[in-house]
Amino acid sequence: MNGDIFEMSRYLHCMNSDKRITQLSKLLSYILRHNPGEAGLKPDEHGWVEVDPLLKYLHEKDKSINFDLLQHIVDTNSKKRFAFNEDFTKIRASQGHSIEIDLQYSPIAPPEYLYHGTVAAFISAITEKGLIKIERHHVHLTADIEVAKQVGGRRGKPVILTINASMMYQQGFLFYLSDNGVWLTDHVLPQYITWP
Repeated sequence: MNGDIFEMSRYLHCMNSDKRITQLSKLLSYILRHNPGEAGLKPDEHGWVEVDPLLKYLHEKDKSINFDLLQHIVDTNSKKRFAFNEDFTKIRASQGHSIEIDLQYSPIAPPEYLYHGTVAAFISAITEKGLIKIERHHVHLTADIEVAKQVGGRRGKPVILTINASMMYQQGFLFYLSDNGVWLTDHVLPQYITWP
């Protein structure tokens, strides 16, 4: 996404339902993960923003956006990217933030192996530095090899890396499991990666 919320929202109303929901989900990801200020929102230290001001902003861009549509996106998003608080007054992204927040996830022991999907163009850098979080809070991993293939396939032919998460954990690396089932860690050094 190029960051232009107004341009994105201008086209939401003219799309069919599935495509419209997908584009609105991407818009919410952009706002909640990367640039809430562009929508006039200020997240708390845990990434929560008030639902009412978010809906007001979105409604100004597209009159058909209301709470029911927002709840539908949260409930049906296949990757469970978003979550409401208990009384549905706040919303946040489950992971993937580039803004400084504390998601309050507790460290947890990972499965023996986790996976990361990438493409051949990044293998040289990964061989040298491992998997680094770049602008995000964590490196994202999955316990499902099919999910890793989907993630890697977004940029071309996927290359699936196997991470010896159990060994990392035994050697002091922390892992977290997000609300939507994504495994998070700060850095994966090359020696913990098995190459295809």
